[in-house]
Formats: sequence, structure tokens, C-alpha cells
Amino acid sequence: MVLDTTKATAHLKTYERKDGLSIQELIDSRNFGGLTYNDFLVLPGLVSFISTDVNLETKLTKKITLKAPFLSSPMDTVTEENMAIHMSLLGGIGIIHSNCTPDEQAEMVRRVKKYENGFINDPVVVSPDVTVGQIKEMKTQMGFTSFPVTDSGKVGGKLVGIVTSRDVQFHEDDSSKVSEVMTTDVITGAEGIDLDKGNELLRTSKKGKLPIVDKEGRLVSLISLTDLQKNQSYPLASKSFDSKQLLCGAAIGTLDADRERLDKLVAAGLDVVVLDSSNGSSIFQLNMLKWIKSKYPELQVIAGNVVTREQAALLIEAGADALRIGMGSGSICITQEVMACGRPQGTAVYSVAQFANQFGVPCIADGGIGNIGHITKALALGASCVMMGGLLAGTSETPGEYFYRDGKRLKAYRGMGSVDAMQRTSTNANASTSRYFSENDKVFVAQGVSGSVVDKGTIRKFIPYVYNGLQHSLQDIGVQSLTELREKVNAGEVRFEFRTASAQFEGGVHGLYSYEKRLHN
Repeated sequence: MVLDTTKATAHLKTYERKDGLSIQELIDSRNFGGLTYNDFLVLPGLVSFISTDVNLETKLTKKITLKAPFLSSPMDTVTEENMAIHMSLLGGIGIIHSNCTPDEQAEMVRRVKKYENGFINDPVVVSPDVTVGQIKEMKTQMGFTSFPVTDSGKVGGKLVGIVTSRDVQFHEDDSSKVSEVMTTDVITGAEGIDLDKGNELLRTSKKGKLPIVDKEGRLVSLISLTDLQKNQSYPLASKSFDSKQLLCGAAIGTLDADRERLDKLVAAGLDVVVLDSSNGSSIFQLNMLKWIKSKYPELQVIAGNVVTREQAALLIEAGADALRIGMGSGSICITQEVMACGRPQGTAVYSVAQFANQFGVPCIADGGIGNIGHITKALALGASCVMMGGLLAGTSETPGEYFYRDGKRLKAYRGMGSVDAMQRTSTNANASTSRYFSENDKVFVAQGVSGSVVDKGTIRKFIPYVYNGLQHSLQDIGVQSLTELREKVNAGEVRFEFRTASAQFEGGVHGLYSYEKRLHN
């Protein structure tokens, strides 16, 4: 019998069930073992919109929202201030590692927070008696030459002028005072002006700096044209709501010394702290979490790592604002092999996220992210964000120098559980050992390896590639936002398919003599 083709969609109702598996059926179908990202696929849906309409906004913690669901891992070969700055500019956030002294880590946070400001409340100010030579020296040290001039040489003094690079660049007498060369006809904004109006005044005046003054003409803050240009270049940038500064995260351990470390990080402007441990369900982390929430109730805390509901429940009850999921699934991690402890990442993400989301606690899938497809699957399993280490390793924003081997341009990449990381010597630098509860060990038991990765270029190109690729992925699934993805997965409308080993082979490149794999232009 041949059916009428105009009634094809109506005929679907005669089938007992939808094509593919629901998320619960997918998990249950593997009750003899855990799932990894490569073990399944998401089935396609109806495409009724363009990919650029896909909204990737998501929750990082209970109170922090990101435009892109991306975090860089707190590893000493992945995230320092350069990576953290660019991750925030591109819509995600960087978590600065703690395998350094507290002062070094706090200074990195401070640099991220100072990189881009809305209102600069503590601008560098000079007095009229400063010399041209001193201004030139300040340019060498700070990288800029525009300074407000007040009668006291401090914020709060009466604004008398502004000195810029044009004023000193061709002035040969370095002993001249700023009062002789500064611009006195200064365009200012009134105290209380909002940032949009201040930026508009900057645009129309075509000036580099806009001093903000009170009714008595005293300098209270500053708006910079360079920050306005950054706003236009990076529309997805992750910023704090009040100060408009870039968001910045940092990792700490669970030792008593880490409490002093956190004090310095908070003073530097930290937005979110990650309690960095291979096993988050420890009395050490629970005590640290409770202490943080009592001393810094507004500071957002990401706790972990966890892979079971039971672990998650302990941390949620102690006040965690988000959870980090993963144990032994990273490309440089050997915890599962050495310790016989951990869980396949797909199952871990689903189990923990399904539980934590009931309490409004976002989850971050940490480890096992090797490509855009893995990101899509982690988000479909319930994660709000993904944390990336190996995927970002080798980019120009990571710490370390490039080197060449066998004609390849490489960078070092190592796990925080590697012997190299645990042997790193620096005052109070105990991050790697405390993360794996090894600070008192005479012999280190490695849970990670050291290696190298091929140069990936800059994340200014790589992250947009990942962002656009994720938009296309959700378009293929037929959902227009991460919120819709979670809703339709939970409702059984987004379907899945188990993937055999031969299906995985089929889905990759095969049958070619040679090929070049270019991920983006």
C-alpha cells in the first residue's frame, strides 16, 4: 500500500514512539556502563532560522550570566591574565590558576579588572608641577600618556587641565612643567552622567579621555576612548553590572593559607572563585565553602569537582553557587587509570546536572572537550557551561613560549596533577599538591602528564570559530537558544542515538590517502 505523501507528517502519529531516544532512554540504554561524548549523537530537527539568531547566553553561577558558555581552565599552562582578558572580551570567562604566590595571582586579577573600565574611579592623576620628562617616563612604564591634571595631583582635586601625548611628544625641554604644556580647555562630564551618555560625549568631542567632575569642578572619575573602542570590537564582553569591568575568576585550594590568598584576590576585584580540587566532596572543601559564604556572602563560588549526585548534594547544601563536573576525563589527566576512581564524563554531567538544576545550581562540564560537538553534547546533557583546557592549549594567549620539534611549532601543556606541576617551586605555591591532597607526600603520585600541543593561533579567532560552530550545531538540532535546548531535551523533543564504534569511525574522516584539517580561516 502506498500512502498519500501529503499526509506523511500525520502518519507519524501511528508510530508507537518518536525516532531516536529520549535523554533518559539514552542513559538507561547504557546501564552496563557510562557514556562518553563520542558514544552518542543528537538527532537533527527542523531548521526555521539562521544560525546567527541562536542565543548562547547562559548562567555561569546563580548570579552571573555569560553571553557565551565558555571557561578557560585554571591550569598554569592555560590561564593567566592574557587568557582571562580575552576570554572575557569574547563572552566567556577565564579562571586564573593558583600555582603561584597569592600576590602574583592577585596582580593577575587586578590586571584583568583594569584592562577595560566603564568609569575609571582611580585614574592616574598628575599635578601641575610634574615635568614633561616625568610624563614621558610614565608613558614608558604605563603605556599611555594622557593624564588628568588636578591642583593636588590626586583624584578629588580641582581639575585644571589634561596632558596628552600631543602635548609632550615634540616638546624637547623635559624640565618644563606640565602646567606649561597641558590643555586647559577640557571637555568634561558632570558627576552622575550615565555611561552611554558619557561615551556619546566622547564620540562627538573626538577626545581620548572624558574627565567626570562634580559641581565644584573636582575630578571624581574618568571615561576612556580606548574602552569605548573595545566595547565596539567586543560586543559580547563579560562585564560586572556595576563597574562595567571585565569579569575575572580565579582558583584557590582548601588549605588555611588559601583563606589569606582569597582575601588578596577579593581586594583585587575578583568576581568568582573556583575551589580547585580533584574530589570536591571533602571536609576541607565543605569547611572552606562555608567560611567563604560567611565572610564574602556576595562572592560567587564554584565548587567541585564532582561526578555523582551524592557529592553534589553536599556542596549545594554548603552554599555552592555552581558546580564543576569531571574527574579523570581531561586529555592530560590519568586519575581514572592510576586511582581507579572517576566516571565517564557524559554520564557524570547528566547525573549531576539533572540533580543540581532542580536547586537552581548551574553546572560546568570540565574535561573531555575536544571539539564543538563535545560542547553541544555537554550542554544537551544539562551543563550550563563548559571548561576547556586542552582545546585552548597552544593558543598565543596561554602562558609559555613556543618551541619547534620535528618542524612543528609547539607549546607546553601539562596537567595540574603532573609531577612537573606539583614540583613547581614558588613561595606558597601549593596549588597542584593540595588539589590532589598531596601536600604532605614525600613521593608524588602523578594524576596527570606533561606534553606539548601544536600552535592554534590566537583565541581571538579560535573562540569566535567555536562560538559560531555552536550556533550552527544548535541550528541543526532545531533550537534557537541554550534555554530551549534544555527545555526540549527534558521534554523528550530533542532525541538522541547511541553510537557504535563503527558508527564513530563512519562519522570521522575516512577513505582518503591524505587530507588537511583546517578548522577555520
